[in-house]
Amino acid sequence: MKVEGSVAFVTGANRGLGEQFVRALFDAGAAKVYAGARDPARVTVPEAEPVAVDITDHESVRAAADLAGDVTLLINNAGSTTRAHVLTTELDSFRTEFETHVLGTLAMSRAFAPILARNGGGALVNVLSVLSWVSIVPSAGYAAAKSAEWSVTNALRLALADQGTQVTALHVSYLATDMAAAVPGPKADPAVVARATLEGVDAGQDEVVADDVSRRVRGVLSQGTEALYPQLRGGPSLLDPTAPGA
Repeated sequence: MKVEGSVAFVTGANRGLGEQFVRALFDAGAAKVYAGARDPARVTVPEAEPVAVDITDHESVRAAADLAGDVTLLINNAGSTTRAHVLTTELDSFRTEFETHVLGTLAMSRAFAPILARNGGGALVNVLSVLSWVSIVPSAGYAAAKSAEWSVTNALRLALADQGTQVTALHVSYLATDMAAAVPGPKADPAVVARATLEGVDAGQDEVVADDVSRRVRGVLSQGTEALYPQLRGGPSLLDPTAPGA
């Protein structure tokens, strides 16, 4: 799969990482980019083709797929966070997280899978998170949904292999976007992350681990709970910039 000459569809394309994906796609030579958003009037990249899509509404997803039958690269970027605390937040917030990140991503992937097959296989990118691998108390709903989305991504990779569709997962920590504006500490540049992800697609990578925090967590996954949660024994969280190896 090569980004140059591709026809891409990006969800959540009106701001943040999604907007940077649209810009990076054109910079990389994409032939066309559908910029999906709940409100297509908020799409800011003039070269893009705005498309109304709400990934939690299956009729909306189906309509977007009917419109964009020439897609060869789907980037499932749309997401949000309710900051659902594991103990105190209403369960409806957890449902919202799963409806968006798990079922919404799956709905888009299912709708576009036959389109990708007809157009030669192409590629699918799911925007995941370092929180796919490690959880936190104040955004446990988001972390749980991203972990489930990681599992769905792996299943899609297996299911779509026979039709020649490449599936790439992006794992990244906090980005310098509106969604993480209240989070202190360093954040990755979404423009850099978008470019790195597209380079990973070009290279045929199954996984793009885009920042130091994500690489640190990825590196200890096989070591179990003690390595993933050093704060249980008085150490700093792996998400803390002062953690060992930071």
